[in-house]
Amino acid sequence: MGVGLVLTLLWVQFTKPKFLGDLLQRLELIAFDIRLRTAKNITAAAGTSEAAVKVVIVDIDERSLSEHGRWPWSRAKVATLVERLTNAGAAVVTFDVMFSEPEANPATEVATYLQKQGKDNQGLVSELGQLEGNFDRDRRFAEVLSGKEVILGYTFQPQKAVHIGTLPPPLMVTNPEVLPQSTLAPMQGYTANLPVLAQSAAGCGFFSLTPDIDGVVRRAPLVATYDGHLYSSLALESLRRFLLVDAVTLHTSRINNRETVESIELDGVGRIPVDAQGEMIVPYVGPQGSFPYISASDVLANSVPPSQLEGAIVLVGTTAPGLFDLRTTPVQSVYPGVEVHANLIKAILCKRFLMQPAWAQGADFVVMVAAGLALALLLPFMAPTWQILWTAAVATAVVVGNLVFWEQGLVLSLAMPLILVAVLATANLAYGFLVESRSRRLLKGMFGQYVPPQIVQEMSENPQKYSFEGETRELTVLFADIRGFTTLSETLAAGDLKKLLNRYFTPMTRIIFETRGTIDKYVGDQIMAFWGAPIADANHAKQAIEAALRMLAETHRLERDFTREGLPRIAIGIGINTGPMNVGDMGSEFRRAYTVLGDAVNLGARLEGTTKYYQVGMVIGESTKDAAGDAFVFRELDLVQVKGKVQAIRVFEPVCRREEADQALLEELAEYHRLLTAYRARQWEEARNGFIRLRDAAPGRHLYEVYLDRIETLGANDPGEDWNGVYKRTEK
Repeated sequence: MGVGLVLTLLWVQFTKPKFLGDLLQRLELIAFDIRLRTAKNITAAAGTSEAAVKVVIVDIDERSLSEHGRWPWSRAKVATLVERLTNAGAAVVTFDVMFSEPEANPATEVATYLQKQGKDNQGLVSELGQLEGNFDRDRRFAEVLSGKEVILGYTFQPQKAVHIGTLPPPLMVTNPEVLPQSTLAPMQGYTANLPVLAQSAAGCGFFSLTPDIDGVVRRAPLVATYDGHLYSSLALESLRRFLLVDAVTLHTSRINNRETVESIELDGVGRIPVDAQGEMIVPYVGPQGSFPYISASDVLANSVPPSQLEGAIVLVGTTAPGLFDLRTTPVQSVYPGVEVHANLIKAILCKRFLMQPAWAQGADFVVMVAAGLALALLLPFMAPTWQILWTAAVATAVVVGNLVFWEQGLVLSLAMPLILVAVLATANLAYGFLVESRSRRLLKGMFGQYVPPQIVQEMSENPQKYSFEGETRELTVLFADIRGFTTLSETLAAGDLKKLLNRYFTPMTRIIFETRGTIDKYVGDQIMAFWGAPIADANHAKQAIEAALRMLAETHRLERDFTREGLPRIAIGIGINTGPMNVGDMGSEFRRAYTVLGDAVNLGARLEGTTKYYQVGMVIGESTKDAAGDAFVFRELDLVQVKGKVQAIRVFEPVCRREEADQALLEELAEYHRLLTAYRARQWEEARNGFIRLRDAAPGRHLYEVYLDRIETLGANDPGEDWNGVYKRTEK
């Protein structure tokens, strides 16, 4: 099985079937991004040092737009910007913008307007015509560009045959014979600068960036072809002018009668590794701000120290969101396009490359075969724990080895080898699980009649820990009973009654199971359940109260559904008690059950019966309240002596969960408990007046009527000195 999976995944990796190709590519891109963000910096080879050349970004930022107006600025202002930069000693000034449209000449516009007004203005029109040259800002910008190392940007269109502006002269290639058969994709059109500007600039480079299939920019083209000629990108052209290099050399390999481009050689930096389309992987230094930024406003104000610009390659671009030059990159989701070019320039100068060599696929094959066989041949003979450890070791070896190559600038596949490891590990673990599931099914068949499925599952993980012999534990028991069931059963046919009970028992049982309770039994319309066995649960009281609150809420929902369907209304009462109970597998040789017995169990049943007297949905004992902690808000109902008990107990109603209580409810409960204390202290008048106020504020609260009736009786008949506030119940 394992070897078959290895062969299948190798086929997927190297044939890239259509139904999986995009998915695998996206996974590899994610792995690439993670390595780029977390791996150590790529070791720079010998050559130009990091500090030898400064790459500075002049930012047309929000402050610049606020102080100097929206973009595009007047060509005169841009000319001033160029003069400021070159005067400060910038070696090369590169614009990550283009100037493809002429700027309006105000003298021409006024002359045109006057001509439309009539012949009387012909003299003035003539004078304005003589002044047009003084207001030609494009010419002024071109004059400033002339003789300076300024690079302008433009874009290539790979599919649209548009031709706007003027292209620069093509890039000189020392081996032009490889161009006609090269793997470089030919461009179909361009949008470039005005002729007067393109001819005056020292050079022009295209700044087109094509993201990967997930919209992230990881590669950037250094060269492109148009009409049989080679053109350089903005980054490459900036370097070419900075290094005073006239020509480049394309290094190719002959594959399938095509000249497959592998690298571009530039004097001063040597070979630059690229892919077949002439694209270079961008080795991002870090998130936005990894390069020095200077606001264009500061340059125009002439407030930048020359030391920051002297000898630097200066890239003029924008981070302003409104100018739409923000890209998604592996290091940041919103990243200035101009800093992409800065990363390219710095990486080439420092010879810090990421590349996928021609032998990368062979290396990927070796890694996958080695990892696959190491797992496929050994995992079937290991225990689950050792399977996990061995899988982790192989995965770690794959990752570490990949990172070692990465630090040398070599990018190998990582996602697919890790997928291979995960698939083999999962397959072996799943097979082991299926083999062992038979023994677990035997355990479930033996004990599934006693406890919920999820608890049986936990028990099956370590069955020797659990015993069904009788034992005494502190547990919490719950009794839930449908009120008026006798009347309900008389109004429905047997079939309808069965359906109604099934609709009631199903959600109630689900709630008990979800709170880790054990169903003890169903007796007619009654449910008996308990918490804390067979698996110990320190929060058994809290879980039981939570289950009861959810059961009451579910009953209200069912009641609304039954009313809409014309069925009788339904209500329940719940009693809960906590205490020591005998729990275990009990019964006869004919029938047995996992159940609880004891006085604490009997008291829980009695408490369920008191819900009718107080007309509340739930009554719990004091021991349950104490065990549940402060997770709920409680109302003390009474100090009561139930039938069959000598000792009086305090009984409570869980009103709601603590986080659900609002200030009004807390104030009402505080006042109620104060009045309950007054009642037990025989302060009849104060208690009577207070309960009347509470009754009027909450007329549906029957409990206040109970105490008002008692106060009337006790006030008229002195209960005696030995009266301690205990109410004796004679009913079950």
